[in-house]
Amino acid sequence: MPPQTRVLYNSECPICDAEICHYARYTEKRDLPVRYDALNSDARESWGIDPDTAARRLHVLHDGQLYDGIPAFRILWAQMPRYRWLAWLTGLPLLRPLATLTYDHVLAPWLYRRHLKRMSRG
Repeated sequence: MPPQTRVLYNSECPICDAEICHYARYTEKRDLPVRYDALNSDARESWGIDPDTAARRLHVLHDGQLYDGIPAFRILWAQMPRYRWLAWLTGLPLLRPLATLTYDHVLAPWLYRRHLKRMSRG
């Protein structure tokens, strides 16, 4: 049996939640060894990541190693037959840095700022 993959995500972010819930339905339907932990749940403590760090980007634990950002997405996508092509594509020498740059400097900061606004509104 392949090693279990654990995903730590921000369930309070509507965009993150929608995407991860889609993956959860996909993996559950196919009985794939992927577990999803919301950062605002008790499960987050077992990750050893503080809530603010967890809210800034996707984290994946696979085969005993912690990944974040695009490498985390690539590990997650590689676990799902429908999305393996995306893991492969974002791993290509020219696309990996572009995907990482876009996620690290555009998407993740934008989602994080939206998260902080939602939290400040209560």
